[in-house]
Amino acid sequence: MATTVIWKSLSSCAGCEISLLNLGESVLDVLAKLDILHCPLLVDNKYSEPLDTSRRIDLPRARIGIVSGGVRSQRNLEVLLEVRSKVEVLISLGTCAATGGLPGLSNLCGARALTDFSFEQSPTARCTQKPNPAVGGIPAMLPEFTPLTRHVAVDVVVPGCPPHPDWIEEAIAAVLEGRSPVLPDRSVCSVCPAVSAVSGGVSKAPLRSLRAPLGDPTAPLSAMPCFLAQGYVCLGPVTRAGCGGREGAPQCIAGRAPCRGCYGPVRADSVASLDFLEALAVAGHDPAAMPDKPGYLSRFTGAPKPPSGEKPS
Repeated sequence: MATTVIWKSLSSCAGCEISLLNLGESVLDVLAKLDILHCPLLVDNKYSEPLDTSRRIDLPRARIGIVSGGVRSQRNLEVLLEVRSKVEVLISLGTCAATGGLPGLSNLCGARALTDFSFEQSPTARCTQKPNPAVGGIPAMLPEFTPLTRHVAVDVVVPGCPPHPDWIEEAIAAVLEGRSPVLPDRSVCSVCPAVSAVSGGVSKAPLRSLRAPLGDPTAPLSAMPCFLAQGYVCLGPVTRAGCGGREGAPQCIAGRAPCRGCYGPVRADSVASLDFLEALAVAGHDPAAMPDKPGYLSRFTGAPKPPSGEKPS
């Protein structure tokens, strides 16, 4: 008998859902084991109209709940709480749901500044009036963009922007088999094929230099010098591996670009920004010379965590 599933997306780009399709033909084997009761991206079975926030959310009960995206609006929070109340196992899918992802960068400026720029100050999108949640049923924006764990207990976290299909398949298989999923727990550097040292020592070029990286672009990745040693801001030392799947090389590195940190921190309890400044110092760079520290280091980890000792609401 197939296992029942409900799948919801909160504030996100739907890239996590597309990643499931990237399983290729094996997605048919995964879907054959699941009975998807609710998934608006597959079937338009709305529980209410998107702008009708007066209607109560009522989702079916299921064994597994999969939620991608983070919590930006009051409606997002209501949906998340409803999913958590109706499922036995909750899977947090993607970096937005896990640590904030790119939308979490909005926390650096605050909700008021975000809406002021988006609807009044942006040169490409000027409006005569900002959306008013009190009129027309528009969901109220919350003060911060938050991950799922800020509000509910999560059973399985699958990071990635988007998660590699291998890990989505592993997470679902683990739940069906009653075991813990085997997901990557090491840094990108631990699986990076690049040469860890650069002939002549660490580059003295400014961090985030726009010059072309060293090495022959047609040579194997194993012959490419380490980006961090060249002076590039590469977040590999503090980013969880996994973007290349079970056997592939890290995807940014395979594209001859520094790691951007899309899989989030290696350790859930770490402060990735501080860890990376330490990595810069170890590599021979001056951490104080790094521009845009908040924006760059919070690229995928900008959402706040619960204060120490606080349980999700």
